Amino acid sequence: MSIETTDALTPRWDAAGLITAVATHAVSGEVLMLAHMNADALARTIETGEAWFWSRSRGRLWKKGESSGHVLRVIEARIDCDQDAVWLRVDPAGPACHTGERSCFYRRIEGERLIHGA
Repeated sequence: MSIETTDALTPRWDAAGLITAVATHAVSGEVLMLAHMNADALARTIETGEAWFWSRSRGRLWKKGESSGHVLRVIEARIDCDQDAVWLRVDPAGPACHTGERSCFYRRIEGERLIHGA
């Protein structure tokens, strides 16, 4: 059985032991954030129903919203066909971005400029 057809969860971690994870709003479908997970973060996310990630800059596991209270409650977790990316459909308890914006993708690229807003 190939990785594309198996029903076994066997994530393909990168050389640093991470997998890319994208979180979208479960109702609107809006992309809220992109982060990385290690095996512990994925396991805690599955166990608790709240999003956990690996912070590459801080070098530690962190629960989204641990200081702000803006947790991401996981409605559904999916993995892509070759199991190297995770998609979390979430119910956010507030802004997903640490800047206070609803989404981390709050700026649009226009040429060489970034435009704030939808």
